[in-house]
Amino acid sequence: MQQDAADLIEAYRVNGALGFWEIADAGPERVAVIDVDGSETTFGQLRDLANRISHGLCAQGLVDGDTVAVALPNHRAFLALQLATSQLGLYLTALNWHLTAPELAYILVDSEAKLLLAGPRLADAAAAAADQAGLPPERRFGVPAFPGFRGLDELVDGMPDIAPLRRRQGSVMLYTSGTTGRPKGVRKPLSDATPEQSLAAKVSLLPRMLGRTAGSGVHLVVAPLYHAAPNAYGSLALQIGHTVVLMDKWTPQLFLELVERHRVTASHMVPIMFHRLLSMPGDERARHDVSSLTHVVHAGAPCPVTVKQRMIDWLGPVLYEYYAATEGGGTYVGPQDWLRHPGTVGRAWEDSEVVILDDGGDALPAGEIGNIYFRSGDRFEYFKAPEKTAAARRGDLFTVGDLGHLDDEGWLYLSDRRSDLIISGGVNIYPAEIESVLLTHPSVADAAVIGMPDEEWGQRVAAMIEPRSFEDLAGESAERLAAELMEHCRGGLAGFKCPTSIEFRELPRTSTGKLSRVRLREDVLGVAG
Repeated sequence: MQQDAADLIEAYRVNGALGFWEIADAGPERVAVIDVDGSETTFGQLRDLANRISHGLCAQGLVDGDTVAVALPNHRAFLALQLATSQLGLYLTALNWHLTAPELAYILVDSEAKLLLAGPRLADAAAAAADQAGLPPERRFGVPAFPGFRGLDELVDGMPDIAPLRRRQGSVMLYTSGTTGRPKGVRKPLSDATPEQSLAAKVSLLPRMLGRTAGSGVHLVVAPLYHAAPNAYGSLALQIGHTVVLMDKWTPQLFLELVERHRVTASHMVPIMFHRLLSMPGDERARHDVSSLTHVVHAGAPCPVTVKQRMIDWLGPVLYEYYAATEGGGTYVGPQDWLRHPGTVGRAWEDSEVVILDDGGDALPAGEIGNIYFRSGDRFEYFKAPEKTAAARRGDLFTVGDLGHLDDEGWLYLSDRRSDLIISGGVNIYPAEIESVLLTHPSVADAAVIGMPDEEWGQRVAAMIEPRSFEDLAGESAERLAAELMEHCRGGLAGFKCPTSIEFRELPRTSTGKLSRVRLREDVLGVAG
């Protein structure tokens, strides 16, 4: 096993260098990033910027274990900041720039962020959130500067472009939500390893994630870097010497153009993108040369078997799928195994185990649907939420609440996602958060939010409202209230969380008066649970 790891480390060296920093020193002229405007940044330029940011963060007084928040669209400055925190033993919390000021402020406070780097796309919300969180004005920076935020150049001005004296691997602390609706930070312990030592320790993951091509690949980031998977894959691509091409907003046409223009070899995608690509006229798809693609990884939502089969028919056997959680653990399946086991999301990857338990915690045999649990070498905690950490664990196992079954060979098949979770376009949306906003409206007695099937997005957000009075709720008055509630949601929620439809109805309850989601789904969707 040690020899296998040593061989892999050698396989991922680029001109004798391992990892971004060594590669940048050995070949500073290599192209590291192609930004959304087409401008190029070399490994040497990105290294120098990351080092200057590192010294700037230290000058701001940040120390091991502190958190830096970033709210930027896909941009080389995001990657430079992440590289800086990754060699200073800092946590980086990436913020969804669609969030409202109260949502941003909650994460800034909960993560104990000491500094925020944001972009003008989020200017008003970022300023309001920083004020609400009590973030000092001198620790607010923008790319570029905007009111209340100094430019990034002020953080790095006069700072050396050499590496800091003491280097320690940092980590991301991303926020994920649950049925409570409040996001929680997934925090993993820091080691004392250097970035190079850390990469060497996890080199066994790289073939599964990025293939075995070091140095010559081109990775296209098609989704915002604040998402866990695009972030991880884009960052690791730099660590093996690949060029990273950034997209700002994904469209099928632009995707095909960029793949052809830059001879893209790899990308991480979600099934809705497959759906939209396949919806294009065949002759339009055929006009673009996508033969350079060798490793298209997908996750984030269940992919219909027919959709994946059509993608393989078009691109060839280059689709790789995984099922995992930010917390750790997961499964993986390559194209040939998937063709032999259509519909599977894979078998447990290295240092991970998947078990299926019933509600009492007993193991279920192959073929029986139950709760999916992972056993993983990763350690994590929900930051400042020990009760949530405990609730997710059963001994050394943990769950994110999904249901599925294993076959006799250990291949995992998903049956359902968390009962309340809505997955729209690969993005997790949590009903309780939306319901909590709807319930603040004076006309709402009770609210329930569910995911309705949607051919394009997988699911869409639908709100079921029990008004305080059904009287005078006919015709135009119902339409007016629905419009008012939509506007009410937009004032407190990011756009992608807002309901696409509102229906007024009496909500079913249990004998104790609690909302019965099981009955509601049966009534609305005609399915149990």
